[in-house]
Amino acid sequence: MSPYLLALLSALSFALGSVLQQKGTLQTKAVEGDPRFLGEILHKPIWLAGGMLQVMGWILQAAALVDGSLVIVQSLCALSLVFALPLGARLTDQRVGRRSIIGALATLLGIIVFLGIGQPQGGIDQPDASAWLVSGLSIAVIIILLASQARKRRGTMSAALFATAAGLCYAFQAAVTKVFVNQLGNGVAYLLTSWTTYGLIISALVGFAMQQSGLKAGYLAPAMAASNATTLIASTLLGATVFGETVSNGQGLLLPAVIGLGMAVAGVVVLAFPERDAPLPAGGQAGG
Repeated sequence: MSPYLLALLSALSFALGSVLQQKGTLQTKAVEGDPRFLGEILHKPIWLAGGMLQVMGWILQAAALVDGSLVIVQSLCALSLVFALPLGARLTDQRVGRRSIIGALATLLGIIVFLGIGQPQGGIDQPDASAWLVSGLSIAVIIILLASQARKRRGTMSAALFATAAGLCYAFQAAVTKVFVNQLGNGVAYLLTSWTTYGLIISALVGFAMQQSGLKAGYLAPAMAASNATTLIASTLLGATVFGETVSNGQGLLLPAVIGLGMAVAGVVVLAFPERDAPLPAGGQAGG
C-alpha cells in the first residue's frame, strides 16, 4: 500500500481518536493540568476506544514512514484536523461555522499545493547523533516552558499551549519513528540498547499527557489546531535539519511550496480560534 495512503488513513484514525478522547475527558471532574484527571479518564470506555484509534493511527503512520518522506507523511497527517471537524460536531455537539469551514479549506488547499506543486523530496535515513542531540534538547526546553505557562491559564489559551507542546512531542516522535521502524530488523537486543526506543517512549508519553491536558480545556478545535500546526511546522524543520529533506524538488518550485505550507498553517491557525458565540460542549469549562 502507498505510504501516502497509509498517512491519510492515519490522519482519519487520529481524528476520530481525538474526538472520542475529548468526549471522555469532558466527563472528568479534574481541571486541565491536574495530573489526577489522567487516572479518571482510564475508566472511561469511550476514551479507551479513542486511545485504541490513536494507537492504530500511530501504527499506520509508522508504516507510512518506512518508505515515505517525513515532511510529506506529516503534511498528510495534518489533515486529521479537517477530518475531526465534522466528527467533533457530530459527537461532541460543537458547531462548525463559517470560520471553521474557511480554515479547513485553507488547510486542505495549502497541503495540496505544498505536496502537488512543491513536491518535497526525501533525505537520509540515519541522521547524525549531533543533529538529534541539538533538536532533542531544544524541543525539551520549549516543551517545559509551554507546559509551565499552560498550567497558569484556563480555557482556550491553556488548550493551545498544552497542544503546542504536544505538537512538538509528536513531531519529534514521528522523526524518531522513521529511524525506529528501519531498525526493527536488527533484533530485540539491538532495540533495547538503542536510544531511539526510549526516545520514542518518552516523546509518546509526554505528548500524550500534554494532548489530554489540552483536550480537557473543553475546545476541540484549539487543541487539535495548535497541535497540528506545531507538528507540521516542527516536522518540516526536523525533516530539513535532521534528515536533509527539502520542501521542493527545486526547478523554481520553492516559492509555491512555501506558499502552500503557509496556507496550510494559516488555515490551522484560523481553526485554532473558536467560533464567535460557539457553545462550550457539555462538561467543558469556560475560560480564555
